Amino acid sequence: MTSRRALFKFGLAAGAAALMPPSLRAQTVSRAGTVRMVKPVPLSNFDPVFSSLDTTHDHAFAIYDQLFAIDSELRPQPQMVGKWEVSEDRMTYTFELREGLGWHDSTAVTAADCIASIRRWSQVATGGKLLMSRIKDISRKDEKTFSITLNERAPVIDLLASPAGNPLFMMREKDANRPATEQVTANIGSGPFKFNEALARPGSSFAYDRNKNYVPRKEPADVFAGGKVVKIERIVWETVPDPQTAIAALQTGEIDFVQRPPIDLLSVLEGDPNIEVETLNTAGVDWYLRLNHLQGPFSNVKARQALLHLIDQEAFMRAAVGDSRYISTITSIFGKGSPYSNGENTGWYRKGGNRERAKQLFKEAGYGGEKVVILQPTDFRDYSSVAQLLAQTLQQIGVNAELAPSDYAGVVRRRANKGPVTDGGWSIFIVGAADFNLGEPLSGIHLAATGDRAWFGWPYNEEYEAVRTRWAEVETVQERQELARKMQSIWWDFVGFVFLGRQVQPVAYRKSLKGLVQTPVTYVPMWNMRKS
Repeated sequence: MTSRRALFKFGLAAGAAALMPPSLRAQTVSRAGTVRMVKPVPLSNFDPVFSSLDTTHDHAFAIYDQLFAIDSELRPQPQMVGKWEVSEDRMTYTFELREGLGWHDSTAVTAADCIASIRRWSQVATGGKLLMSRIKDISRKDEKTFSITLNERAPVIDLLASPAGNPLFMMREKDANRPATEQVTANIGSGPFKFNEALARPGSSFAYDRNKNYVPRKEPADVFAGGKVVKIERIVWETVPDPQTAIAALQTGEIDFVQRPPIDLLSVLEGDPNIEVETLNTAGVDWYLRLNHLQGPFSNVKARQALLHLIDQEAFMRAAVGDSRYISTITSIFGKGSPYSNGENTGWYRKGGNRERAKQLFKEAGYGGEKVVILQPTDFRDYSSVAQLLAQTLQQIGVNAELAPSDYAGVVRRRANKGPVTDGGWSIFIVGAADFNLGEPLSGIHLAATGDRAWFGWPYNEEYEAVRTRWAEVETVQERQELARKMQSIWWDFVGFVFLGRQVQPVAYRKSLKGLVQTPVTYVPMWNMRKS
């Protein structure tokens, strides 16, 4: 007798044929030298300074390289740097590039490229802004050597290496001289992959070819550090909007890897002898609501506190994910896996939430029925489900909540609008941050409260920022744990964001794909993998 699971599996595969993108229908079996991947969000921005999207950073890790990179112990290791030294007073850092570094256009990587890249990055990145505020000078010594001189101490190597927020990638000087407000579209890096412009099909697929001239480090690959050895000739990112179509393509071999398979289909995949389901980011992703601090009603702290009490984390994560094996609650702004996670000022948390308290706080905020606009990415099913539940929950306590549906690219465009909702602004959007990123308060974009200079939502709190800035001045875990408790105490008073919960998201791939790299973030390194 044919099982129900087998029938469902057959239905997925059969129903996928008409929905399959042309590039997949034309090739029923992937070539041995090509890996085809489906990302959760299509690539729409190429510049990792211009955009903080995970897909953009995946793209950047493929084609660009870093001066330093973290290993599996979260320690920074030299990557493009060959030799480096620090003065006795720890105020001057000197870096010499390693041999063999070249751009994809066959020109050599120089110290001038690195200086320009650091300067451009520091205009946008949270850690870069802090570092630049403490830099006295960045100077070129020769073609391969440059130095950073400080006027105040700073964790220079940590900031250069961190993958949180906007990671630092090296670009050609002529690209890095472009204003940070303008996107770099040349896609010429010095990394292990080359972007294949000829095969680029925006909205459909993008291709990356092995950079045959790339010289890996001699150390073994270790997360983002070590030798980035590419064992695949080409990697193609396919855009497959329908998740069932992507899963069917994975089962039939047209696709090799799906980064975010629907949780409700994992049991089908786990029963397939050709498919591996694995959690590469074991720390997980922390979901939260980003509130617009510049516009009412959330310009009022009482309204922000109301949402803190309103959210039933278990209900929201069930709506988003479904399977209780992959969700949990969270209360620390430093995540769950960080040595800085703590329970300071978390008395607001209550299982099931507290609607009456939320209703009272909206009243104390002077809420008068103004429209609350929730950005809803309809092509991101999990976020879309949460947006709908949030709107319903707010409406049930008398808040005039309205959904603003669009694709995810539309959300990204609209969230930059600082104006009122009547002028195309917004009130709330949903976002996920790798748990690791929340443990990086200097580099991560999520924990800054610098107003107009902060990430979308633009929270501001002078007292909190005075404590966060001190993080750069202390070095021991114990000192930072003390600061973390102070930061969290202040954060939950002014409510910089509101947690929805935590999710662990497995990936799914063909068992013929080997050597995938585990990381503490949501990016998926494409080096080291091979296909049998």
